[in-house]
Amino acid sequence: MEINGVEIKNNYAEAFGIKVTRLLVTAATKKLAKIAATEATGYGTSVIGCPAEAGIDGYMAPSETPDGRPGYVIMICNSAKKKLDHELLERIGMCILTAPTTAVFDMLEDPDDKFKTGFKLKFFGDGYEKKQEIAGRTIHSVPIMSGDFLVESEFGWKEGVAGGNFFIMANSKMSGLVAAEVAVDAIANVKGVITPFPGGMVASGSKVGCNSYEFLNASTNEKMCVTLKEEVVETEIREDVNGVFEIVIDGVDEESVKQAMKAGIEAACTVDGVIEIDAGNFGGSLGAYKIQLQELF
Repeated sequence: MEINGVEIKNNYAEAFGIKVTRLLVTAATKKLAKIAATEATGYGTSVIGCPAEAGIDGYMAPSETPDGRPGYVIMICNSAKKKLDHELLERIGMCILTAPTTAVFDMLEDPDDKFKTGFKLKFFGDGYEKKQEIAGRTIHSVPIMSGDFLVESEFGWKEGVAGGNFFIMANSKMSGLVAAEVAVDAIANVKGVITPFPGGMVASGSKVGCNSYEFLNASTNEKMCVTLKEEVVETEIREDVNGVFEIVIDGVDEESVKQAMKAGIEAACTVDGVIEIDAGNFGGSLGAYKIQLQELF
């Protein structure tokens, strides 16, 4: 199968279940909202080593938000409910409450359950906190030096999908990079997903386990390393491929991840120099979701 002359491999992306939250961070200005959202989603690329996977889902204009101010929707994910509860409390408390003029609202639809994150954070007010209602939501108003920090009392979580992915294989590093950037921009228009790696792109790649060092639970995916294609016998890189970038996607459900993969792949295939699109899997040993590339189209 081809799109714009780019081969779409007959392969699948292996994704796995993860618990997802979706929050709205608003502030007095778009710039301040973006700063708080960025801080709250830091150190959140992969649960291989990070305490959560996190990223910015998208922007919301003042006309769309509960408090009539600009904001950014973010997602924070973890495989364990208890750890996700902890990360939500830590990231809102340390990265958003501390940011100027911010407020935080729950934006997850159809949650499986809820965390009492805002209820816990209200105690920072040392008895001066107050409860109010905004757009039908129970909000805690916590006095801080710059004014009041507003936080919704509860935040929903649900079972989502992480690890949806595809590989962009290009004739040069720069062609691959441009295609990856275009793909990430396209995915940004899909609601309910994030690309948690830096700039939405995975430069490193990885595989489960390690061939040489037993103490590592993950290591480089040597079969997809361009500098090793002459050295690794079972390399999966064609001779004419010199740039490989992976896009990893987390979403509120499988359908959202599929939509994001489709949008990203279609965008990547418009860039000159892209040769083929592949996907990463571990033979079904990692996750329950097998998203076939060709079936996306």
